[in-house]
Amino acid sequence: MIEQNHDLGAGGETALHWIAGSWLGSGSVDESVNPSNGQVLGTFDVGGLEQAKLAVAAARDVFDNTDWAMTPEVRSRALTEMADRLEARKHEVALMLARENGKRLVETTWEVGSAATMLRHSAASALVHTNGRATSSTPGMLIDSQPVARGVAGIITPWNSPVYLTIRAVGPALAAGCTVVVKMPVQTALTNNLLAQVLAESSTLPAGAVNIFTEPHRGGAVHLVESTDVDVISYTGSTNVGRAIAASCAAALKPALLELGGKTPLVVFEDAGLAVAVPTILTALTLMNGQFCCTGSRILVHRDVADEVRDRLRDAIGAVRLGPAEEPTSELGPVVDQASVERLEKIVADATTYADVIVRGGPVTDGPLEGGAFFRPTLLEVDDSDVPIVQEEVFGPVQVMEVFEDEADAIRRANATEFGLAAAVFTQDRARARRVGHAIQAGGMWLNTWGRLTDEFETTGWKQSGLGMVGPHGVEAFQKIKVYAEGLAGHA
Repeated sequence: MIEQNHDLGAGGETALHWIAGSWLGSGSVDESVNPSNGQVLGTFDVGGLEQAKLAVAAARDVFDNTDWAMTPEVRSRALTEMADRLEARKHEVALMLARENGKRLVETTWEVGSAATMLRHSAASALVHTNGRATSSTPGMLIDSQPVARGVAGIITPWNSPVYLTIRAVGPALAAGCTVVVKMPVQTALTNNLLAQVLAESSTLPAGAVNIFTEPHRGGAVHLVESTDVDVISYTGSTNVGRAIAASCAAALKPALLELGGKTPLVVFEDAGLAVAVPTILTALTLMNGQFCCTGSRILVHRDVADEVRDRLRDAIGAVRLGPAEEPTSELGPVVDQASVERLEKIVADATTYADVIVRGGPVTDGPLEGGAFFRPTLLEVDDSDVPIVQEEVFGPVQVMEVFEDEADAIRRANATEFGLAAAVFTQDRARARRVGHAIQAGGMWLNTWGRLTDEFETTGWKQSGLGMVGPHGVEAFQKIKVYAEGLAGHA
């Protein structure tokens, strides 16, 4: 392991891993590429099992041998300082994320700002989630409980929203009193490094309380899941990987907080205000370039308005302006890499053998955008819910439309997949909106809107979309309860 003085912002040095308060490298280097134009942005050190072991050892040492877990005031100050530092470098981090991930700059700016806000919520939680309960229901006996940190938290973050999703787990884990090890994806290696720099600037945070490494493969992540020195896992990503993590954690009775895949249905009733519903459906397709676990990838439309919705969407999707992530006029940026373009094209090509094509998007192969990883948005239509384009998460700007007959048919179709992350209902009938919303099996429900997230409420997946929750009660996932029974003097 090579230790280096490191500042990515000066001289373009290789992005390294932040472990035990030091910048470390393995000596193996790869390039980060801008999906908007195919140009190399910089280089990063390729981490793996060795970095994971060092990071876990550092986090374990801080948890076991310092008073970090016992000082909520210090944790609150550290989280507040981290929020201040992230806000101070918001534009720098957001710009790098747009260049590296492909999301539009307006979206990455929102992501980084929201992450700073989440750190402030966690700073408050560090002070609030310290109280247990007490009772003396039995004469001469005092019984009380105390929430305590689980220990070392292993956090595995995806590339689509690496700043937001890292902080969404790191904040509550630190608030609870845990130390953390974060495995981050290579697709955003330079952004990962900037985030690590921001956290490293917090003078209140002990060296080794937060450790961040970047790896392209599975060795380090598997170590986090299997190590007896890691006490809880937080993972955001695909359902298949989440199942494997859950199985490994179950063998060790290790808690796993999982936010997994989604196939969000957008249910449009005949009385929906189409002037609102159709632009919202378009946003649900294009936001984050369709690479969002809550992307509105399914449109369920009542037969009475199906023709109008189909025509409006055909026109709207056909008019979407593709462009570089940094360009203010872009309405859809590139997907994360060329491999994703090829994957999406295969999915769409296969689907056209059984689906009707309303808008046939696909790879951009000529013109000023040909060097980037651009995929034109696609809209397909099917009658049968039991087909791959409905049943499988696509993770790109691809939507599928189904027509329903009545409320019962809409609910049946909405619940026809294994996923249950989020859904939306569009209707002017509030009673029906609540009734259908209650019947749809999803942890998040939007009524006459889509994609609204707030730090004041939890996010949770149902069915195969996850276990546990994040949000105000997310701190509890990183804590366990200790109960004391105390015999009082003068009593037998």
